[in-house]
Amino acid sequence: MRVIVLTVLAMVAFAANSVLARLALSSGAIDAAAFTGVRLASGAVILGLLLWLRAGGAAALPKLTGSWTQSAALFGYAICFSFAYTLLGASMGALILFASVQIGMVTRAVWAGDRPALLEWVGLLAAAGAFVYLVSPGLTAPHPLGAALMIVAGLCWAGYSLLGRGSSQPLSDTAGNFMRCLPLAALLVVVGIWFKAPRLEGIVLAAASGAIASGVGYAIWYAALPHLSRTRAAVVQLSVPVIAGFGAVIFIGEAITPRLLIASAVILGGIAVAVVLAGRRRSG
Repeated sequence: MRVIVLTVLAMVAFAANSVLARLALSSGAIDAAAFTGVRLASGAVILGLLLWLRAGGAAALPKLTGSWTQSAALFGYAICFSFAYTLLGASMGALILFASVQIGMVTRAVWAGDRPALLEWVGLLAAAGAFVYLVSPGLTAPHPLGAALMIVAGLCWAGYSLLGRGSSQPLSDTAGNFMRCLPLAALLVVVGIWFKAPRLEGIVLAAASGAIASGVGYAIWYAALPHLSRTRAAVVQLSVPVIAGFGAVIFIGEAITPRLLIASAVILGGIAVAVVLAGRRRSG
């Protein structure tokens, strides 16, 4: 039961990032650059605090782990994510983000020599086809630049996840990667304020995205992750766009179009089938 509760809380936190970003950026309460800077900085602070508390409040600062390569991927994800949400709705953005993450990770696995079975290819091709349908021109198509930015954000997050795979101290590594982003985060805040002075509401939403939805969310996720198989962990993350969609309807008043519903069902279903079958093949 504890693992289920932790997993649900982590997925809600990840989905909240999309809702918080859209709330802040669509209202003009804060510039996308400043939002990114505040989010990264507040995430670094809360993750550093969690590490300090885990060490029993020791006077010595925890060792900075992670890597500059991972930090670059994290920063690429965060900046593209924010600017994408100036052009996309929360539910649309979350679906494009998580589909891009999974497609990026599957592509890397195939490139490395993993050979999916026939039914896995069917699931992947169905998901890819639905993704093309989702972003293709039409009355309800997402903004092309927004979609492109979110695809890059998803690929950056896929790269970040692949670089951190097998980490023995994921929470510490994540904290270190956030802390390495602090100089650029400070620069983004200054640039954002220069172009548009943020309102208190925007700062609070950005800080909540970084400290709670990202920092605390990652801490909860890493507490649940050791008790989940790789396949189950991948599949459960597909719930995030669905949760974000409900949050967008409730808190932002976004409309869910038939195009988004159809694409969501096929993309998430296709990826789920491929991931589950791949997990069985590897363990068989």
